[in-house]
This record gives sequence, C-alpha cells and structure tokens, in this order.
Amino acid sequence: MQNLIQRHPLFIIVLAQLCGTSLWFSINGAGLALINDIGLSETDLGWLTLTVQMGFITGTLIIATTGLADKLPANHIFAVSCLVGAMVNASFVLVAAYQPYALLLRFLTGLCLAGIYPLGMKLVIGWIPNYVGSALAWLVGMLTMGTALPHLLRGATLEFPWEWTILSASGLALLGGTAIFILGDGPHLPPSSGKAKLRDGFAAIRERRLRAVAFGYFGHSWELYALWTLIPFMVTREIMRLDAQSYSVPLMSFTIVALGLLGCIGGGALSRRIGSLAVARLALASSGLICLIYPLVAFWPPEVMLLLLAIWGVTVIADSPQLSALIAETAPKERVGSILAIINSIGFALTIPSIALTTTLWQSQGVWVTWWLLPGPVIGLWAMYSLRRQG
Repeated sequence: MQNLIQRHPLFIIVLAQLCGTSLWFSINGAGLALINDIGLSETDLGWLTLTVQMGFITGTLIIATTGLADKLPANHIFAVSCLVGAMVNASFVLVAAYQPYALLLRFLTGLCLAGIYPLGMKLVIGWIPNYVGSALAWLVGMLTMGTALPHLLRGATLEFPWEWTILSASGLALLGGTAIFILGDGPHLPPSSGKAKLRDGFAAIRERRLRAVAFGYFGHSWELYALWTLIPFMVTREIMRLDAQSYSVPLMSFTIVALGLLGCIGGGALSRRIGSLAVARLALASSGLICLIYPLVAFWPPEVMLLLLAIWGVTVIADSPQLSALIAETAPKERVGSILAIINSIGFALTIPSIALTTTLWQSQGVWVTWWLLPGPVIGLWAMYSLRRQG
C-alpha cells in the first residue's frame, strides 16, 4: 500500500490537503442554518472564524518556537493534526448554541490546522523539489477547495440538519490524515540540526529578498480570508436581488471560492513561463483592482456582480502558491519548515483585524466594506516592486 501511494506523492498530498482543510470553514458552510436555527448573527459567525485564525496563529508560533516542523516527520504532525482536528470539529455540534465553548473548540480547530497547511507545504517541497511553484499551486488550490467544500456539503445536504455538514468535514479530515501517514516524509530535504528557534525565522525575514516576498504574502493574507468570510453575505445580496431560492447561496458560495483552484493551477502553469514573481504581481494587481471597483459598480445586474465575484475568487488566491514558492526558494533549506510557519503566523495574524472589520461593518456599510481589504494588495505590490523578475 505504501509503495503504491508513494508513486503519486503530489496527488496524495493535495488530496489530503483538500480533506484536512475542510475543517477550516466547516462552520461557515453551515452559517445560514446556524443563523436561522440557533440565532447566531453575522458578527457571531465572524468571531467563530476569527477564533480559528487565532488558533492557527498560536499553532504556527508553537511550531516555529519549538522547531517541531524541522525536528519531527512532517507526515506524523500532519496525521495527528487531522485526527485531533476531526474530533474537535465534530464536538462543535454539541456546543454550537453555547458561544464560549463554541469559540474554544474553533480555537482548537485552528490550532490543529497549523499542523496541516504549513506541513503540507513542507511535504510538497520534500517530495517534489522541482517545479515547486506549480506543485504548490496544486496544494494551495486544494486548500481553496477545502475552504469551499463545506459550502458544497451544505448545499448537498440541505434536507438534513446542519450538523451533517460539520461531521462530513471531520470524516474527510480523518481520510486525509491517514493517507499522509501512509505516504511518509519526503526524501529531498536535509536533516535539521535540531536547533530551530523562533528568532531564526525572524532573522531570516530580515534578508531583503525574503522580507519583500513575506510582505507580499502579508498583504495577500489581509485580503484573502476576509473576502472568503464575506462571500456568503455578498452572494446572499445578489440572490435576493434575483429573487432566487435561498438554497442557491451555499452552492454559489462554493463555486466562487472553489474557482480559486483554477487561479492556482493556471498561475502555477504560467509561473513556468514567466516566473513566480510575475504571477504573484499579476494576481495581486487583478484582485486589488476588483476590490477597488466592486462597490462602485454594485448597481450592476446581479448576474454581472456574481460573475465579478467569480473572477475575484480566481485572482485572490492565485498569488499564494507563488509567494510560498518564492519563500521556499529563498529560505535556508534546513529552516524552511520554521520559516514557513512564522510567515504563516504573521500573515494569519493580519487576517484577524480584516475579518473583524468587515464582518462587524457589513450591516452598516454593505458592499463598501470591501475597501477595507484594499490595503492588502496595495501593500503587497509595493513590497515586491523592487524585486527583479525571476524564472
């Protein structure tokens, strides 16, 4: 079985990433049902999302501080994180109506995700050292699909209680963790010295090129997760204008987020021709332009607005694998796990104020809250402006 799985490591890693990261937005997939059945508000859902981000940040800091990502086999950390995350996520159905316990469980879910997403990147680097940009494009594409998957699960189980959506995500995470455990660790990374420290990650970021790419990633992070949180609200607005059935919302939300897979794969293929840096710049500029014009054209027909959201869904994530590839290429190989963890930690810390701002202000500002996301792509483009184009 192990030999069969190891013949196609990229396929196994990206499939496991899809399954594991379905835990991330499992609550958002059932968000409308939670609003209707339990009485949660958009702000409550925002806080549940924020708490996952806080848990993820804490987890990545623990990984970076202890050097676990460079000391222990990546597949072991990934598998254990999936197992614990699945159990914690499933427990949410028991406490959904009790906000303090619900927030705690979402925090623990985020903590487990810190052992899935960054370690998935390290597994890609360890198994597929050539064409890292295109390989990571598939990985981040599956992160995108994993994020969107709860919306599809909800759309496919509308006749069932909302708990089915959350429990299905837990089942998928168990499958993903099992596959990675069998796959094993990649053979293409040098052994760690075992002396990884948090300050090593910060010291590496002080290098000019890595710092510029890191700030590009930080700007990308400010925009991405807040947009993903807002998409069901924005879709609901257009569905109401169309006077369509409410069951269209989860399926349309899934489609818009999942289209990011095409952006990742297309950007990965393009990176082999024009380089990861050029693709990252193009994606940041495109999503930033949509962010700028979206509220200005909100009077357009709802069909057109949904199409614009779909294009935004493609462009907003296309830069992520290329930025990660640039980080992996620039960082010292013996510290790549810890450096990816610390950059992820800082990036996701920036998602907290952007999600808090947009979800809190949605009821009062409506589509104009998208302008709060605009500093992300602007700062990202500015940070990478001076870098030379590379292949």
